Amino acid sequence: MQPFKYQPPRVNTGDLRTLITFYEYKPNEGPEPGEDEKQVLYKAWGQVDHVWLKDLETAKSNGTLSDLTITIRDPQADYIPTNKHYISIDAAEYVDKRYNIKQVQPDLQNKQFITIVAGLTE
Repeated sequence: MQPFKYQPPRVNTGDLRTLITFYEYKPNEGPEPGEDEKQVLYKAWGQVDHVWLKDLETAKSNGTLSDLTITIRDPQADYIPTNKHYISIDAAEYVDKRYNIKQVQPDLQNKQFITIVAGLTE
């Protein structure tokens, strides 16, 4: 019989130190192409993970090499992220960068969190 050894969770509430803002965009008015911010949908504290190898493979298949893995507390029914939403990260390294949500998945190790894979938009 293998002895029980406690393993702490990968993410806990103290790790959520970066403000993440979720946006919805709308097409520009007039003939010019592009999009403008429509409204802020949700703000949450999150953890921006390092790029994992599986995320890099997903990024290659999507055609982007600047994907991020973001972990936030599960907002339940307050907000449901979809691939039509965008993310901005309130950190000096990510100033003026908008990320499009590529994939949303529940964190199977800890049901209190969800994991979001987002790619940089041009």
